[in-house]
Amino acid sequence: MKTQDWLVTDDGKCEGCETILEKELSANPYRLFRFLTNLEDILLNIADDNHRLQKIRPLVRHLLNSSEWLHYEYLPPQPDTGWSVLTLYDEPDYPLTVQTVVWLPGQASPIHNHATWGIVAIISGEEKNTIWRKVDPENSNRIEKVDELILSPGDIISFTPDAIHHVEAMGDEPTVSFNLYGEADYDQRFEFDPINYTATNF
Repeated sequence: MKTQDWLVTDDGKCEGCETILEKELSANPYRLFRFLTNLEDILLNIADDNHRLQKIRPLVRHLLNSSEWLHYEYLPPQPDTGWSVLTLYDEPDYPLTVQTVVWLPGQASPIHNHATWGIVAIISGEEKNTIWRKVDPENSNRIEKVDELILSPGDIISFTPDAIHHVEAMGDEPTVSFNLYGEADYDQRFEFDPINYTATNF
């Protein structure tokens, strides 16, 4: 099955991106420590988020294709919440968070932004991403739905800091994803209510 890379921008545009094919990746092992070092080099040398994401997406694909253990490094979803998060790497003063996230079928997130760039790679299951955008200059909390994507294993979606979305686990099995986020400004991370036009810190 063909995989696809996506970029969601602050204004709600959802763009297909060039996808690195498995046969184009090096056959040499690609370790987590090398991935993190390469990421740090990108963050130190590239300031533009779009350009950063363009450089990071192939590294994520290479890591997941090379490191089979990551496909099984997750926590079972909590019965009371229907989801779980396992932090794989989060070092003080290192501007990255690396996680695996699991959702039970039918579970959905609030509508939110991340206030930082982010990349999500689907490991197993299916996930629907619903994309939103701000539509009213007089009320920055007024949003509208603009797109939907169904992501399957191997698909990668990336977000600029003010991109707005929510996710829902589809199908009959849990959705497992590899999630990578930059350093967030939590004062600018919001959960949106599209009916009452409100936004609260998320």
